[in-house]
Amino acid sequence: MDAPVEETRSTNEDDDHDDEREEEEERGEVWAWSWGAGTDGQLGTGAARDEHLPQPLSLNPLSSSASSHPLRVSRVACGGAHAVALTGDGRVLTWGRGIHGQLGHGELENCLQPKPVQFFESFTVCSVSAGWNHSGFVTDEGHLFMCGDNSFGQLGTGDNQSYNLPVEVLFFASKHVEQIACGMRHTLALVTGDLVYGFGSARHGQIGNSVSKPQKSCNLPEVIQGFGSCKIVGLFANGDHSAALTANGELYIWGRGFSGASNDLHPRLLHSSLRISQVALGWHHAIVLADGEVYMLGGYRHWAASGSHVVNPVRHQSVPSAACAAVSDVRTLEKVSCLDGERVVQIAAGAEHSALLTERGKIMTWGWGEHGQLGLGNTDDQTFPQIVNIPNWRSFASTLGIYCGSGFTVVTKSV
Repeated sequence: MDAPVEETRSTNEDDDHDDEREEEEERGEVWAWSWGAGTDGQLGTGAARDEHLPQPLSLNPLSSSASSHPLRVSRVACGGAHAVALTGDGRVLTWGRGIHGQLGHGELENCLQPKPVQFFESFTVCSVSAGWNHSGFVTDEGHLFMCGDNSFGQLGTGDNQSYNLPVEVLFFASKHVEQIACGMRHTLALVTGDLVYGFGSARHGQIGNSVSKPQKSCNLPEVIQGFGSCKIVGLFANGDHSAALTANGELYIWGRGFSGASNDLHPRLLHSSLRISQVALGWHHAIVLADGEVYMLGGYRHWAASGSHVVNPVRHQSVPSAACAAVSDVRTLEKVSCLDGERVVQIAAGAEHSALLTERGKIMTWGWGEHGQLGLGNTDDQTFPQIVNIPNWRSFASTLGIYCGSGFTVVTKSV
């Protein structure tokens, strides 16, 4: 058996990466951290292993020759086991699992560190999203590019062929795409004029259209009806769930039902007195942000929704306007407690874990912890939000951003 040789080489390489990360941290050059599941390279640290505590994530591959500092990322989209980062000037880098071409590098290999997507060197990208094994990119001119697994038509190219380089979705060639959201095996796109399109797997209604029984997926975008004259400002997708947020803070949800509820084949308005500003979807739960407070829907598996008491019961109710559809089942939002009165400014959700960022820069996580995705130094599940310790976080508290993949978490600082 040659396993011991491979293990020794891997250990030495990991030690080298550890030394490099420690040196970067000492020089104050760390601009991102990651933790959790890492065997496909999704942590971007150069080592293919799980990490139970925050690890420095080097962005040096994007450093310009004119500066010794790594370029800053404006946001990160985390998928099943890969990540897509967008820089402030519209460049893209990806890392993690790449065996379906979801990294857009023209190959079918995992990438253990952030690597620029050369395809976009002549483009300015303004929106990115990562699904289970596919990725989406929107340019400033409104063009949509996709890559990765296309088994269910989730790339919207009209076929079921997977692509390892970004390919333009020609259906939108004469339209202006504003935003993209990738779920497990489906995709949503927001087009100028408040039109929402869905494509990919339709088994649970996640693309918002009734699909005939023999046909469980759509490989071409189809417009989703049911929003009326509402202005859509955000699309969200994860697992088999989909959601859209309006400018008035109203939330539409569709797809797989939460907590055993029946599937929603069309968008349904979640009635509430809350004015929702942010949404994050997991596989069995959703979290929303309203007036600096966090509320949970569903997710009792692994305690991903750990609200301690019910507030503002939220029900799908009949609505006079045809623009607002109705369902009969009752669904309840629960307020997340144990925040000591701190105002929350950002939320994120993985498969079955959740994370938040407070106004003072405090990072908290809870839910499923099997791979260390809570960043607490262990693999325990957590019922209530727990504080994650990142060295010297107070010095850059106001610049942090937090993002969750299926079983991993990424934090960035922007300046």
